[in-house]
Amino acid sequence: MSTVRKVLPAVVSVVSEKHLSNFEKNPHTLYSFVPGHEKVAVKKNNKKDLQEAITGSGSGFIVDRSGLILTNKHILGDVNTEYTVILDDGRKFKAEILSTDPLNDVAVLKIKADNLHVIELGDASRAELGEIVLAIGNALGAFKNTVSLGIVSGLSRSVSAKENPKGPLHEMRGLIQTDAAINPGNSGGPLVNLKGKVIGINVATVSNAHSIGLAIPINAARRDLADIRKFGRIRRLYLGVRYLIIDEYLKNKLNLPVDYGALVTSEHMGVPAVLPGSPAAKAGIMEKDIILECDGKKICSENVLEDYLSYASDKKGFNVLILRANKKIGARIVPAERD
Repeated sequence: MSTVRKVLPAVVSVVSEKHLSNFEKNPHTLYSFVPGHEKVAVKKNNKKDLQEAITGSGSGFIVDRSGLILTNKHILGDVNTEYTVILDDGRKFKAEILSTDPLNDVAVLKIKADNLHVIELGDASRAELGEIVLAIGNALGAFKNTVSLGIVSGLSRSVSAKENPKGPLHEMRGLIQTDAAINPGNSGGPLVNLKGKVIGINVATVSNAHSIGLAIPINAARRDLADIRKFGRIRRLYLGVRYLIIDEYLKNKLNLPVDYGALVTSEHMGVPAVLPGSPAAKAGIMEKDIILECDGKKICSENVLEDYLSYASDKKGFNVLILRANKKIGARIVPAERD
């Protein structure tokens, strides 16, 4: 297929130095640990070795001829280790981690190479249900150039995920759902449309479910790349407010006057709902306020406050409409960069 030929040269493997030797083994060596084949033992390996090899490797794709690469932040679990990027033609380069975006699970790497084959970035906001897509990567950290065909099965999905079994849960929002197979090692690879344009970064599958893969919309990574080119790093903006999204259930439970918006509240004793000195505090937001709208759009489960951080990256901020004691109040929040 012409799309595969167009895209494949720009897809890379990202492997930690610790597990580079495992990655370079013949896939048949690892095959003995695929469920159902455990009895075919390889003496110097075990399941733990395989799991570590998988978590120590992933995929990525080149977005700039000078060597910029997009991948997932979670595959760079050990910040103290070195990573190697293996190109489609077999060449290997030490990778420099330029910056990471934990909120969107995006990382930007740099290798010392030029004249590289790149993938064109598309627009995830134009993705449509039923649209045919391809997920490309290195399945299980061993099977290079794995291509899976599927469709866009859902848009704007939200899931709670962990970077590792011992890590904290964090919510990932606005994800693209696809039935194209995404396996461990595919993480960080591109989800492309039939024009060969990237609309997402493969990130996860839903455990105990079949044919449910998820990808980060490429638009989030576009903004990260713009930060890298302008500031040399991905800026981490914040608001400094804790809240609950209001729905019909929460409205009835707390006897609230509306069934949408963000209720400013802290779920934990001793933790402030509005961080002192934060952008939210400077905007005059108070505990028990309900933030109804941002820039004229209703706040709901599909449109939360954090979504506006990306669009306020120029530090001009955004307007909010607040409900306080049954009175509507206008305010403006200017996000700040974390230290």
